[in-house]
Amino acid sequence: MERIAVLGAGSWGTAFAKVLADSGRDVVLWARRPEIAEAINTRRENADYLPGIRLPGKLVSTSDAAVALDGADAVALAVPSQTLRHNLETWKPLLPKGSTLVSLAKGVELGTLKRMSEVITEVAGVGEHEVAVVTGPNLAPEIAQEQPTAAVIACVDHDRAVELQEACTTGYFRPYTNTDVIGCELGGACKNVIALSCGMATGLGFGDNTIATLITRGLAETARLGAALGADPLTFAGLAGLGDLVASCSSPLARNRSFGERLGRGETLEQALEAAHGQVAEGVKSCSSIRALALRHGVEMPITDVVHRVCHDQLDPRTVAGELIGRKTKPER
Repeated sequence: MERIAVLGAGSWGTAFAKVLADSGRDVVLWARRPEIAEAINTRRENADYLPGIRLPGKLVSTSDAAVALDGADAVALAVPSQTLRHNLETWKPLLPKGSTLVSLAKGVELGTLKRMSEVITEVAGVGEHEVAVVTGPNLAPEIAQEQPTAAVIACVDHDRAVELQEACTTGYFRPYTNTDVIGCELGGACKNVIALSCGMATGLGFGDNTIATLITRGLAETARLGAALGADPLTFAGLAGLGDLVASCSSPLARNRSFGERLGRGETLEQALEAAHGQVAEGVKSCSSIRALALRHGVEMPITDVVHRVCHDQLDPRTVAGELIGRKTKPER
C-alpha cells in the first residue's frame, strides 16, 4: 500500500491522511469543496477542520475523485455514515480493482440497518475480505497534533489488516489488528449514542458518578447487541470498545458529547445543529438505526432508547434524566 486515496476532507479524514503521509505513503485527499483542496496544496493547512495543523508534503489534495482514485492501492472512505451509500455509488466506477476499501465512518445505516462494511461490500460489489475498518479512540485534533494514540484495524483478512497496519504506523499512531469486524463496528457506532447521553448528563449538571454509570451501562448494552450479532465479547474490552467509548464520553473534543451537552442545557435539536457549524454528530441519526437493530434482535438498550426519544421525539432531557441509567433494577449484565 504505497499510494492511498482518502475520500473526505473533514477533521478525521484529514487527520488520517496526515497519519498515512507521515508513515511515508503517497496520499491524495479528496475534498468536496475545491477551495479546501486548494488551501491544502498551497498553504499546507485545512483551516476549516484542523486549524493550525501543518500537513506534510506527501499529502496532496484534489476535488476530482477520479484524480484521487487513479492508481490507489487503498481507498479510505471518510464521509458521514448516512451519506456513505450515495457517495460510494458515485465513486464505484472509479474504484481501482483489487484495492483495499477502508471505512473510517462509525454508524449503522438508517433503513437497511447495515454496518458500514456491509454497505461497502454491497455497493462496491466486493468481498468482505477486501474491506477494512479503522476505529478506536480517534479524536482527530489530538491525532493531528501527534499526541500518542492507538487504534484498531479490523478486517476478516488478517494479512490485509497487517498491510494497512504497516501503512499507517507512525511514532505517534499505533494500530492493532482485529478480525472481529462486527464487534469493532458496533463499538464505534454505539459509542456515539452513549456519548450523546453523557453530554446530556453533563448539560443537566450531573457529575462523575452519573457519567461513570452511563459509560459502564452503555458498554453493557453495546456488548449485548454485539453478542446477538455474533461479535467477540473481548472486542468490547479493548480499544474499539471501551477505549473509544471513554474518549468520546469524556472529551470536549468529541462532537457527540458536545452536541448532547447542548441538548442537556435546554437547546433544541435545531439550535444544537446550528451551533455545530455543519460538523456531523453521527449519534443523532445512528441512535434510531441502532435502536431498530436492537429491537429486531430482541436486545434491551435503554440508554439508546432514551437518546432516540430526546433526539427524535423532541423530549426534554430533564423529563427522562432518571431513565438514562436504566429503567429496572436487575442483575448487572
